[in-house]
Amino acid sequence: MEDTALLGDHPALDLLNTVVRTDGELVDRWRSDADVLHWLAGAGAGVLPEPFGGPAPAGLLDMARALREVVRQLVMDRKAGKRPDVRALNAVLAEGPRHLELAWQDDGALTLAERYTGDLPRRLLAPLAERAAELIATGDFALVRKCEDEQCVLWFLDRTKSHRRRWCSMALCGNRNKVASFRQRRQQDG
Repeated sequence: MEDTALLGDHPALDLLNTVVRTDGELVDRWRSDADVLHWLAGAGAGVLPEPFGGPAPAGLLDMARALREVVRQLVMDRKAGKRPDVRALNAVLAEGPRHLELAWQDDGALTLAERYTGDLPRRLLAPLAERAAELIATGDFALVRKCEDEQCVLWFLDRTKSHRRRWCSMALCGNRNKVASFRQRRQQDG
């Protein structure tokens, strides 16, 4: 079965997709601080602010879940055409101050890196909160969609050329719905 962890095509939507429906029940894929850290490390460029080694910091799970629910409400409000209340996300953004830093690389190249301050859980979640804020502020919500499968709870950003994506994944919901539709047509035909 395909991993649903990164089907959203945007880190903020992948964040929402850490809660999935399995056998009719909502299941939170994050059960520990380590689960969140592992997800952040695999979520793509710019989501984990620094190479991170060592154990996950205490409190990361609770902070990540709280951020997820703030972002979920903002996405649902924007999708519904409502003016979302951004105060909760602004509070998270205020807790993750950053600055830019020039650094020399081993090959002699000069690079610009973002450095975050604050306690470790907040520092680890700050880039994700920033990406969510970017989506809420500048995203085309005509292209932010929930999977059309009635049982699915996953969200995605439709980056297809035709903007006709309907499913979180063709391998998951798309195939299941196409097979069900085919069987229904065959039964009706005789």
